[in-house]
Amino acid sequence: MGSSSKITSDHQEIRRWVEERDGQPAHIAGTGDGDIGILRIAFENENGGLEPVSWDNFFHKFDKEGLQFLYQEQTADGKPSRFNKIISKQQL
Repeated sequence: MGSSSKITSDHQEIRRWVEERDGQPAHIAGTGDGDIGILRIAFENENGGLEPVSWDNFFHKFDKEGLQFLYQEQTADGKPSRFNKIISKQQL
């Protein structure tokens, strides 16, 4: 398999991908005005100002903002990839 990217808004697919890589839903601390702010996926030892959020809160914001999850299953050499980006549907 190659390193091609996929896009989804399916909650189960996103959660599967994240949990298979020991990640968790998160947001950038200090962002947002009355909500959780900018969504990200956090991985162990890669904090970078991220704070965990529940899957319910993550997907509530994700759906409310009309977001998509851009991700890669594998790297070019066949290893599990952690590449991901949360984008708006307008960026497609």
